[in-house]
Amino acid sequence: MSCRFTELRCKEVICVSDGQRLGFVSDVLIELPDGHITAIVVPGPAKLMGLVDCREDYIIPWPCIQRIGPDIVLVETKPNDCRVPRGGKGFLF
Repeated sequence: MSCRFTELRCKEVICVSDGQRLGFVSDVLIELPDGHITAIVVPGPAKLMGLVDCREDYIIPWPCIQRIGPDIVLVETKPNDCRVPRGGKGFLF
């Protein structure tokens, strides 16, 4: 199966263990110079009704991805284990 990054960005990420919706894929981490995808990045939940930027992202390692379907990506991980603080200030918008 092949998938372009633009197609991957449109997919929602769902945790298989508890059914929690983590969000949509926003980026991927690639190992250079090999070009292997090491993880996908999903923005964490926004604070204050989406007006204040979130300060954490979910970094989900590639081996934790169970299945990539036409609309969703199923992952086997604990959401709290893959939360990583986002760099920069990111206070408003």
